[in-house]
Amino acid sequence: MTPIESRLDPASAAFATQRSGMAALIEQMQVLERRASDASERARPAFAKRGALLPRERLARLLDPGSPYLALAKLAGYGMDDPDHATSIPGGSLLAGIGFVSGVRCMVVVTDSGIDAGAMTEGGNLKMMRCQEIALENRLPFVHLVESAGANLRKYRVDKFIRGGAIFYNLARLSAAGLPVITVVHGSSTAGGAYMPGLSDYVVMVRQRARAFLAGPPLLKAATGEIATDEELGGADMHGGISGLAEYLAEDDEHAIAMARDVMASLDWADAGVPAAQPARPPRLDADELLGVMTLDIKRPVDMVEVIGRLVDDSAWLPFKPDYGPATVCGHARIEGHAVGFITNNGPIDPAGATKAAQFIQACNQSGTPIVFLQNTTGFIVGRASEEAGMIKHGSKMIQALSNSKVPQITLYCGASYGAGNFGMCGRGFRPRFCFSWPNARTAVMGGEQAAMTLEIVARQQAERKGAAVDEARLAQQTAEIVANFERQASAFVTSGLLLDDGVIDPRDTRAVLAFVLATAREAQARALRPVQFGVARF
Repeated sequence: MTPIESRLDPASAAFATQRSGMAALIEQMQVLERRASDASERARPAFAKRGALLPRERLARLLDPGSPYLALAKLAGYGMDDPDHATSIPGGSLLAGIGFVSGVRCMVVVTDSGIDAGAMTEGGNLKMMRCQEIALENRLPFVHLVESAGANLRKYRVDKFIRGGAIFYNLARLSAAGLPVITVVHGSSTAGGAYMPGLSDYVVMVRQRARAFLAGPPLLKAATGEIATDEELGGADMHGGISGLAEYLAEDDEHAIAMARDVMASLDWADAGVPAAQPARPPRLDADELLGVMTLDIKRPVDMVEVIGRLVDDSAWLPFKPDYGPATVCGHARIEGHAVGFITNNGPIDPAGATKAAQFIQACNQSGTPIVFLQNTTGFIVGRASEEAGMIKHGSKMIQALSNSKVPQITLYCGASYGAGNFGMCGRGFRPRFCFSWPNARTAVMGGEQAAMTLEIVARQQAERKGAAVDEARLAQQTAEIVANFERQASAFVTSGLLLDDGVIDPRDTRAVLAFVLATAREAQARALRPVQFGVARF
C-alpha cells in the first residue's frame, strides 16, 4: 500500500471560505439540537414537582459513565409535524443512540416526555423503527425508557397510525431474534404505547408514577361508562401483583434505571465463545449455615432465598416478578462469576407462579443464561379455585417452556420434590445437564399419608356403593403399608442409588459444585465441533 499524498492547500482563500461555511452549518445544526433540549428543559419545574428526572438525566444515569455514546437521528421529525422550520422541534420527542449499559453495547431509546408529554409523532415513529432495524441488524439489546401520552389526537392521521404498527412488529422480531428488550415505564404508556411494555422481555415500572392501559379513564368512560382511577386501571402495583405486566417495581426514576442496569448486567451478554464470567466474589452469608436453613419436616415452610443468599456471589440477588405468583421464586445472580437464573419454591406452584416460571425460562433462553432449579415443592396447587384459574393450562406452559429449553439446566433437590412439581422443576425425567440432591431431600408422587388417605376414601366409597361394611382393621393395615412404601422410597439415598440424580452432596459444597458444572457447561458451549459424515475410522 502507498500512502496518499495530500494536495490540499490550507492557506488558500478557497479553503478558508469552505471552512467558514462548514462552521456555520455546524452551528446551525447545534442550534436545532439545542432547540429540542431547551424545549425539554422548560418542563423541569413540573418534573421536579413530582420528583422525576428529566429524560436527558434518565439517559445519563442509564449509560455507563465515561463510555462512548453515538446519538442517532437527532434531527428526526424536523419540519414534519410542524412544517414551520422556524418553530419545528427536531428529534421526534425521542432520545436515541448506541451506548453501553452495564458494559453491554445496546440500542437505547428514551421518550422525551418534556416535550408535549412525550406524545408520539410521525418523526418519532420513523426514528423508533429505524433504531429497531439497527438493533436487529447489529444484534443489539434494546433498552427503552418510556413516558408517553400516546398518539397526539389533535394531529391524528390515518397513515401515521397504520404505519406505526411496525414499531410493535419490530419489538416482537427483536425478542424472537434473541435480542433482549428491556423497558422502564416512568409515567404514562397508554393505548398503543401500552404494547411497548407488553412486547418487552423485562419491564420495570415506577410506583405511583407508571401507568399502562389500553384505554385511559376518559376513553374508558366514553367507551363503556366504567369509572376507574389511573392507579386502579393501570398502576405499577396492579401490574406488578395482579396483571403480571411488570417484572420489577421501583420507588422512583433513579431506582428504576438502576434496576434496568441490573437486569442487563444479569444477562451476561457477550459474544459467542468469549469468556463472560466476572471475577468471583464470595457470598456475604456463611455457607456453613446451609446446614440449618432447611427443615427436615417438609410440612414446614422454608424461605429459599436464604439458600440462594449463601450460594451466590456477594449474596447479590435480582428477583424476577417478586409480587406475582410469589410462592414461585425466580431471579438472577452469579456463582463464581457465572451468570445464573434461579427458579425455586416457597410453596406450591400456582397458576401465576407457573406462568412466571414459563416466562423466566424463555427469557433465560433468549439471553443464553443457565438455569439452576432448587427444588422444594409439594407440587402444583390443587383445588376448585386453582382449577378454575387454569392450573392445567398454566402448568402446561411451564412444562412446554422447560421441555424445549436449550440453555444448561442444573437441578438440586433441596427439600421436598412431590408430584408434578418434580416435573415442572426440571426433575431427572426432564434431562437437566446435572442433577444433585441434598441428604434431606424427599421425592415422591405425593406424601405417603396423602396417598393412604386417598385410597382410604376410595375404599369407603366402594363399600358404600356396595352396601357393605368397612373392614377398619384391613383399612388401617393398608394405610400403614402404603405410608411405609412411600417413605422407604422417598429418601435421597434411595433415589440416588437408583441413579435418579448425579450424587448426594454436602449442602456446604453446593456453591463449589455448581461453579464447577457451570464452568463445564460454558466450556462445552464455547468449543467448536467439526462434524463429519462418518466417524473417524481406525486404520
